[in-house]
Amino acid sequence: MQTGFRFNLSPVKEPLGFIKVVEWLTAVFAFGSCGGYSGRNVISLFCSSGSNETLDATFSYPFRFRVFIFRRDDIIVSALLPRLNQVQLVAENFTLCNHTVSETHLVGDSSSSAEFFVAVAVLAFLYCMAALLVYVGYMHVYRDSDFGPMFDFVVTAAFAFLWLVCSSAWARGLQLVKYATGTEGIASTLLPCGEDGMTCEVTEFASLRTLNISVVFGFLNLIVWAGNAWFVYKETRWHSQKVNSQQAASRGPGPAPI
Repeated sequence: MQTGFRFNLSPVKEPLGFIKVVEWLTAVFAFGSCGGYSGRNVISLFCSSGSNETLDATFSYPFRFRVFIFRRDDIIVSALLPRLNQVQLVAENFTLCNHTVSETHLVGDSSSSAEFFVAVAVLAFLYCMAALLVYVGYMHVYRDSDFGPMFDFVVTAAFAFLWLVCSSAWARGLQLVKYATGTEGIASTLLPCGEDGMTCEVTEFASLRTLNISVVFGFLNLIVWAGNAWFVYKETRWHSQKVNSQQAASRGPGPAPI
């Protein structure tokens, strides 16, 4: 059996290789739309005296909120905390609507689900690159051996399961991000809100469109990888043995000797 590189694009025109190209693209869109995200919400504080205060809340991937910045006029207050469920927003005392605010925390941490999602997408991207290299250069070795198709099938099925888990986890994590950075979440963490007629409201929301798209691509990857598992399975000896046994059974026993 010759094992040298033979460039051939024919496998890419077949479902086995074409779907691998689609997986490569969907993986790129998945981690690209999530991993590079950064957004800013503007919170307006309506004081009972008639004056207003404005805060800027900036957040980004991986949504751990360990570094969370509030900008008040020309003063920037940031905080660094260990990985806790409470995220510190204000580290120093300052006055909001004649109320002195000491420390304020957000509740929630979506970093684990976001990082897990991006990690699966990056690994899927790298595996697609390696698999496509084998398809276009070493397909003769791939189909002449039992190990290649079986390994490809196991990895493809594993990625389908990982996409199910990480997409579900990130969909839940995104809901926590929306709550923590929304009006209800901010109002529940800023102590002066709701006191003495003071109200807090997020008046400018960061666009979460790309994060919503990342969830869609996550479940799209699940469908694509699960579908591709069937075409990879057809390359394994498990499928060929099953087909051969069915064909032998359909032919039935040979004619009895005279």
